[in-house]
Amino acid sequence: MTTTETHQSTRLEKFELDVGGMTCAACANRVERKLNKLPGVQATVNLATDRAVVTGLPDDEVGTAIAAVESAGYTAVLHNPDDDAWTRRAAEMRLSSLRRRLAVSALLTVPLCDLTILLALVPGWRFPGWQALCVLLAVPIVTWAAWPYHKATWRGLQHGVLSMDTLVSLGALVSFGWALYALLLHPASTPGYWLGFGHTPPGADAIYLDVAAGMVTFQLGGRYFETRSRGQVGDVMQALAGLAVKQARIVDDSGTERVIPSEDLRVGDRFVVLPGERIVTDGTIASGSGSVDTSAMTGESTPVEVTGGDTVVGGTTNLTGRLVVTADAVGERTRLAQMAAIADDAQRRKSRAQKVADRVTGYFVPAVMILAVLVAVGWLVATGSADRAIANGVAVLIIACPCALGLATPTALMVGVGRGGQLGILIKGHDALEMSGRIDTVVFDKTGTLTSGNMRVHQVDTFGGRSEIDVCRYAASLESASEHPIAAAIVRHAEQQVGRPEAPAEFTALPGAGARGLVDGHECLIGSADLITGRGIVIDEAASAVQSAADDGDTTVLLAVDGVLAAVFAVSDTVRGSAAPAVAALHDLGLRTVLLTGDSPATAAAVAERLGIQEVRARVLPDQKAAAIEELQAQGRCVAMVGDGINDSAALATADLGMALVRGTDIAMKSADVILVRNDLRVVVDAVQLSRKTFRTIRGNLVWAFGYNVAAIPIAAAGLLNPLIAAAAMAMSSMLVISNSLRLRNFEPHR
Repeated sequence: MTTTETHQSTRLEKFELDVGGMTCAACANRVERKLNKLPGVQATVNLATDRAVVTGLPDDEVGTAIAAVESAGYTAVLHNPDDDAWTRRAAEMRLSSLRRRLAVSALLTVPLCDLTILLALVPGWRFPGWQALCVLLAVPIVTWAAWPYHKATWRGLQHGVLSMDTLVSLGALVSFGWALYALLLHPASTPGYWLGFGHTPPGADAIYLDVAAGMVTFQLGGRYFETRSRGQVGDVMQALAGLAVKQARIVDDSGTERVIPSEDLRVGDRFVVLPGERIVTDGTIASGSGSVDTSAMTGESTPVEVTGGDTVVGGTTNLTGRLVVTADAVGERTRLAQMAAIADDAQRRKSRAQKVADRVTGYFVPAVMILAVLVAVGWLVATGSADRAIANGVAVLIIACPCALGLATPTALMVGVGRGGQLGILIKGHDALEMSGRIDTVVFDKTGTLTSGNMRVHQVDTFGGRSEIDVCRYAASLESASEHPIAAAIVRHAEQQVGRPEAPAEFTALPGAGARGLVDGHECLIGSADLITGRGIVIDEAASAVQSAADDGDTTVLLAVDGVLAAVFAVSDTVRGSAAPAVAALHDLGLRTVLLTGDSPATAAAVAERLGIQEVRARVLPDQKAAAIEELQAQGRCVAMVGDGINDSAALATADLGMALVRGTDIAMKSADVILVRNDLRVVVDAVQLSRKTFRTIRGNLVWAFGYNVAAIPIAAAGLLNPLIAAAAMAMSSMLVISNSLRLRNFEPHR
């Protein structure tokens, strides 16, 4: 039994592979299928990042995954997250190679086009050997310049698969081969190339060289700019990583400063940040004051004033003043590192739209090849003209290439996720971004979410002859073991009255309700009114105090000592200034809002009325919050949950979309799909707007990609589309999709 459990746990290891040689969505699909055929493996491949994420193999079997990738005809190496040199080098080499091939191809294609068009169409200008000169100009283009397409095609054929490169390679080779055939074997009196509205003059068959060369040049141009654009998309995602500071200026107790690598910084070290410098890591200001620009991390343009005791985040910029900061977190524990990890992980999860597009692309390539053959055969049978049959078959082959379809979804999603990171919205995956645009109901936790969480006790009513000092000592002793904001408020209030509380004896936590224990030999119980009355303790004399606090929107905590009511604590919290505008903006977007809290109905109703929230669900214990979300889902609603605490984690995981405040607990953030970095609830609205904008972009991309193919294929099959124009249109189609996606970099939330 132990052996089995150990084996299963080791197979949950996750690692990444840098995959080389992928050029289209069909390539990524092929690598993904190969990896997923390995026993127990789950893998996703992202063409935009050239990476495969593999789960289900132990680290010592990485070679198995690499072998599977290589068996599909591609290269792979284990990705090192601390060193992206391989990724950068591979991208630079690919871009450099494409640039050289495009330059040579373009330089040769221009004179070739001039010669073939002018001399082919104007017989009087022809000179001896003009066709041989055209062939010599075309050979480097169709061979060396087009080599990436031929290489990918040959590799795919060796493994029995087809890709978009196959379409380009075949189109170029068929056009070039037919031109040679026509030049060598056609009679000089045979009419030449079919233009869609008539034939060229006799002897003009060499114009097919123009088609082959032009098609390769257009495809190389499209591939080159596509690769550059993919790099720009990735740059958006790498912006967070670029905020990391390489060196830290630490100061010892004697005041001596020295510079060390930031990775050598340890928790508790003090470091100096001068005006204009970025803060090295998360910490607390030990001395000094100034303004900090947090825009790179949170999207907020207004600087934040900080002084001694305030917390600061690594990656933000000190604008004024000399700050001495005590490091609270280093390495992977910093908020910047966690945000970068989340942003990187977001690329591994695919949205439903992307999965559909990938499946369509996988079937599209072989379907296009079959269609091109059928069109060529049909025209040959109908007209007896091999020229027209070849021309129309090549046109179908090229115009139907679904490159734009493969790029439509992932490019928009990558830019959307990257822009979200710049706005303080960390989206854990493309599926989460997609869901953000589909939600119709937003559920809010109260304490720490709609309110600041900085609670304070502003009223203590005592009963049964107990003094305020006694009840504060009892209450603080019980609450000292809790991290809940209400408990912390009671402890702070008691410390001002009686000093630091002692730990209780026989302590028992009552999740979502309160706590019990022995304090100074007395049986003490603290918590909600329901908890106290549920133990048979009478609280009638406290009814007016409880009602008064509820009317003010305060939370009441009752204390019983030895089975008798001893005190009522009225704990107040400050509603976030951004809460009401955020709720109003969500309503403007057509979303319904719900308040989900463990507070009493009266307190919850007071807060909801103040903020304009439409629906209230009060006295919901932590283990009941997930059930409340499921109940809303059962009503047909698509639910987003916004929370910050441990007691929200189950609800965050249950909701269609979980949104956690970055100031919340680690458990809450791990359970959520979206991390809200800005300390402003309007970021929830921004996330919805960004998602809707992203998916409008995706819909536009898909409509164009599908519509382009659906409209162009019949035109090409009918013989009305020149293959050269088809090649240019296909390349421009991909560029249009990418440029449309890149517009999301300029997205600004509407206030």
